[in-house]
Amino acid sequence: MDGGKVRILGIAGSLRKGSFNKMLLKAAFEVAPQEVELEIFDLEGIPPFNQDLENNPHHKVTELKEKVKGADGILIVTPEYNYSVPGVLKNAIDAASRPYGTSPFEGKPVAIMGASIGMLGTARAQYHLRQTLVFLNAFPLNRPEIMVPFAESKFDETGRLTDETTREKVRELLAELVKWIRKLK
Repeated sequence: MDGGKVRILGIAGSLRKGSFNKMLLKAAFEVAPQEVELEIFDLEGIPPFNQDLENNPHHKVTELKEKVKGADGILIVTPEYNYSVPGVLKNAIDAASRPYGTSPFEGKPVAIMGASIGMLGTARAQYHLRQTLVFLNAFPLNRPEIMVPFAESKFDETGRLTDETTREKVRELLAELVKWIRKLK
């Protein structure tokens, strides 16, 4: 946290260009506290994890690993697919955490949020993601939990989060992540 800035790496667990979760991550960028430097990492291009290649990872996996290592904390914005974490997100986490003993997630503070068109707003995916983070010995923030339901009604046609209550909760999540990062340092 050089110069008082807190470096947070934001990752959206969707590849879709019109993803509500990418829009939610963009909103986090807009409402981030002044001391936060939020960098967004796009998962596009990470190949399927193959343990035979873990000692010679794809350059995009190496880049993700370095970005996670260099960040003070992580913000993961996940959709929910079939009651769980999207394959692209799980794959990226698996690839970046290998080979065993080299995971950049070790001891890393992490905040989670997500948006969906359903009424549970990614609750099940977030709980599955927490299980993965526990195994990696990352430190997920417990509260606030941000599960944005009926996402299609919360963003305008340009992708801007227009729901003020949700914007305030995102602002609160980032403020709590900053406190969590400082507490764990």
